[in-house]
Amino acid sequence: MNIQPVNENTLIIYFSESIETAVADKIARVIPFLRQHLGSYIIDVIPSYTSILITIDLIKIGLREIINKITYFKSYIDALTIVNESYNEIIIPVYYGLEVAWDAENLTRHSSLPFEKIIEIHSTTVYRVYAIGFAPGFAYLGNTDPRIAIPRQSTPRMKVPAGSVAIADQQTAIYPRESPGGWQIIGRTPIELIDYQRENLCLFEMGALIRFQPITKEKFISLGGILNTSDSNLISSTKG
Repeated sequence: MNIQPVNENTLIIYFSESIETAVADKIARVIPFLRQHLGSYIIDVIPSYTSILITIDLIKIGLREIINKITYFKSYIDALTIVNESYNEIIIPVYYGLEVAWDAENLTRHSSLPFEKIIEIHSTTVYRVYAIGFAPGFAYLGNTDPRIAIPRQSTPRMKVPAGSVAIADQQTAIYPRESPGGWQIIGRTPIELIDYQRENLCLFEMGALIRFQPITKEKFISLGGILNTSDSNLISSTKG
C-alpha cells in the first residue's frame, strides 16, 4: 500500500501495479473500512482498478494528518481479506435491437461473428465491477470475452444516450447519463443507474457481479426505455 498526495485536499492509495481480481476484492473491502473509521473527514472516494482516490474536508483535517491516520491503519488494511464473502448478481435487462446497438456492424466486422452470437457471448458472461469511473454511476466491468473485445472508436460521439451498454477492449460499461463517449455500443438498458434517494447513489459498488439479460423491444419500453430520433434514423440507414 502506497499513499501519495495529489493536491492540497486529495490523495491516492495505490495497492498494486497490476489489475487482478484479488486487488479489486481488496479495494472493495478497504472502502467501507475507511468510511467507517475516517468517514467524517472524507468528502469523496473514487476507486479504480488498482487504487483509491480520496478527497478530504480541509475544514476538518489537513492532508498530512489524514495520511498519518491512514498510515496508522495500514496494518489493519493490509490484513483485510475476502473470507467466505459472496456477491449477489445484479441482473441488468438489455435491449440489443439494431436501432440501439449503434455499433453492431463494427462489432460483427471486428469479431467475424454474427451479431446474434455476440449478444449471446455478452449476455452469458458474468462481469465484476472493477472501478467507478469518470461520471457518477459509470462502472468499468470486466472482463469482456476476448472473442468480442474491440477497441474504442477513433472519434468519440458527442452524445451517447443514457443507458447505452458498450464495449471497449476487454471492458464493458453502461452510460448512466447522456454524455460524450467513444465506446462501441451494443445495446441499451431501461434501468436507471443513478438514484439520488439511494444512500450509495449508484446501483453498482466495487466487487459487485453483473450479468446482462436480453429483453425484447416491448419489454424495454414497458420498463421505461426510450427510443429517440437518432435510433430511428440509424435503423433506417441500416436497412437501406
